[in-house]
Amino acid sequence: MKSPLPPVSEITALQIETVERWHREPIANPYDDGFKQLVCKQHEFNYRLWHEEDTARSPSAGDTEIANVKRAIDGFNQARNDMIEKLDDAITAMIDQPNTDAPINTETPGSAIDRLSIMSLRLYHYREQADRDGIDAEQKQKVLDRIALCEQQHADLSKSLQELIDDVFAGRKQHRTYRQMKMYNDPTLNPAIYNAGK
Repeated sequence: MKSPLPPVSEITALQIETVERWHREPIANPYDDGFKQLVCKQHEFNYRLWHEEDTARSPSAGDTEIANVKRAIDGFNQARNDMIEKLDDAITAMIDQPNTDAPINTETPGSAIDRLSIMSLRLYHYREQADRDGIDAEQKQKVLDRIALCEQQHADLSKSLQELIDDVFAGRKQHRTYRQMKMYNDPTLNPAIYNAGK
């Protein structure tokens, strides 16, 4: 079966383009439905998470602000992981006759898409640093070297993901959704929450 998913090149282009646009305009998902809508929603949570983590590390952030940011980070991280599962569930729903004898990959397509999302954010912010005023030549070269490494890793991961998707739909690899089962946000499983009222 030929993959019904958009090519990985379109997925990464979506991530790169929206990171740039969301730094200029309000966050909005340009897709109403389909797999790209899920990719963009998952990417949005990474975008929000990235910027909350920047705030948490600011030396000027007070205790109250850090506590609020930490709660926001937990929420965005939970939503990000939920969306990884939704990406993988969507792929599962597209597979007509899964080959249950095929080998299983150590990483799901949803997890790889998440990693590419984070890489697009990293590349944007490294390029921002390379262009900022006041950076000396040594620091700029360090940033440019990291950009080159990130670009290579992004290309490698993109190629690997496309091969995995092709293998899944051709029946050469088995696809499963792996549940994240995060405990820290569950009031019935996190002792710091369920013991708080005692």
